[in-house]
Amino acid sequence: MTSAIPVGDAYPYLRAASAGIRHHARTLSPRTQHTVSPADRVHLDVLHAHLTALHQLLDQLAESTRPPHPAAGRHLATSHTRLFQAAAAVHDAFHLLPVADETPTDTGCHPERLPEGPPVLTICQRHLAAGHVVRRKTTPSDLLNAPLHGHTTTCSQ
Repeated sequence: MTSAIPVGDAYPYLRAASAGIRHHARTLSPRTQHTVSPADRVHLDVLHAHLTALHQLLDQLAESTRPPHPAAGRHLATSHTRLFQAAAAVHDAFHLLPVADETPTDTGCHPERLPEGPPVLTICQRHLAAGHVVRRKTTPSDLLNAPLHGHTTTCSQ
């Protein structure tokens, strides 16, 4: 017989990921003495990887929550869609930033140089995989016309 995991230790990796993001946000805050540098492509690639991992987690949570609790499952599915929209915006920003260590004239893609394609396309491959999942479960109008907040809330301010 095994004992139950204490509530404080139930999700240590999620807690560590959240702590890492809070730490990163604090280091970028304007309260620091140093000048904050703008986001670069590596930064946005890592952030996109985090968003798509959360997207996958929310997809699984929505699927498992929907049968016993349909309303909660719908809210999780809505957050799944919103998270994809956030990942899409980060993906778009990634492609608008300049490429480091390359001259502006050589912006062409040369996938023939590597069998798996250029390393910069990993964000695109990840984004396409997430897009495939979200498009199986939502309509194009859901992606374009999603309201900012859910229909009902129970939080008070």
